[in-house]
Amino acid sequence: MSSVEIKIGGLGGQGVILAGMIIGRGASLFGGKYSSLTQSFGPEARGSACSAQVVVSDEPVEYPYVTNPDILVVMSQEACNSFLPDVSPTGTLILEEELVTPQNVNPTITQYGIPSTRLAEELKRRMVANIVMVGFFAAVTDIVDVEAFRSSVKGSVPKGTESLNLSAFERGYSYGVEMLLKKSRKPAKAS
Repeated sequence: MSSVEIKIGGLGGQGVILAGMIIGRGASLFGGKYSSLTQSFGPEARGSACSAQVVVSDEPVEYPYVTNPDILVVMSQEACNSFLPDVSPTGTLILEEELVTPQNVNPTITQYGIPSTRLAEELKRRMVANIVMVGFFAAVTDIVDVEAFRSSVKGSVPKGTESLNLSAFERGYSYGVEMLLKKSRKPAKAS
């Protein structure tokens, strides 16, 4: 990996910026990489479009802006509609599968979905859907070791919520690992 551009999109209040911070911190503080984070908000604090752009690299990051994401994580339909056209043709799309239905996805893009909001609700805290998504991201990408992301979650969330957030991370991570195992077990199609 020389440099990976990551864009996370959703609505204000979904924890998109925190998810970007956790990924960037995991890579730079605990994963031996360099990273940068930029963020964008709509005019309102909650319910409007927002995004976090993270660049992770083996070298110091010289240009911190994401132009053609290698990985796009979307937690709202609006974010998917806005950002999907910019994804690299060999990129990865990670989506909140119960809130987002992508249209006209380039067939060369790898796609993964997780019901992160429902899984967070099963933990009795819808607000940790972003952390479930970060766990899933850690499982289906190979940016840095999963321990780097665990350390980043623990150091990035408010004091007293570490256990809840680590449980949310593990829920997303386990979901991703199971998904990858199922995909690897599928028999090849007959010619």
